[in-house]
Amino acid sequence: MQFEYSLSGKWLELLKQIAPGVTRVAVLRDPAITAGIGQFAVIQSVAPSLGVEVVPISVQDAAEIERAVTAFARSGDRGLIVTASASAFVRRELIVALAARHKLPAVYFQRPFVAGGGLISYGPDPIDPYRRAAGYVDRILKGEKPADLPVQAPTKYELVINLKTAKALGLEAPPTLLARADEVIE
Repeated sequence: MQFEYSLSGKWLELLKQIAPGVTRVAVLRDPAITAGIGQFAVIQSVAPSLGVEVVPISVQDAAEIERAVTAFARSGDRGLIVTASASAFVRRELIVALAARHKLPAVYFQRPFVAGGGLISYGPDPIDPYRRAAGYVDRILKGEKPADLPVQAPTKYELVINLKTAKALGLEAPPTLLARADEVIE
């Protein structure tokens, strides 16, 4: 999905805004899905302009995530981006715990990561597609063929920041970033 790819570059920009000293970023992705490959490619293409080196880490196996993140976190100026996948969502508690243990500023694709102690998330509003689906149902009931209706990408995104986590990491969220946030967890 194209919208997921365009979000990927934004995740790296947000990470640099909240943790400007980050120079190396691990990108947790699911290489078994096209989106995981595409999201990493976009992040990789944006990285040089932000002075960041990116390293892929597979999210398919919990033990491998733990080994790879622990090895990655050994030196300073590190960060983490968790791309959108069911595998990452299922392992969110482990991923958030690893980021906290290794003091890695991290950007996630959905709010539940931040509600569970993660630093920042940016992604499509999970409720908006259901609201917009009602318009499609109305059009179908009025006689339009479902196959003739256009595919719609998300139009509403949410930015969530956890200030308690930022403080634990020794980070201060810039006022401009806080002003753009849809939710700030304190």
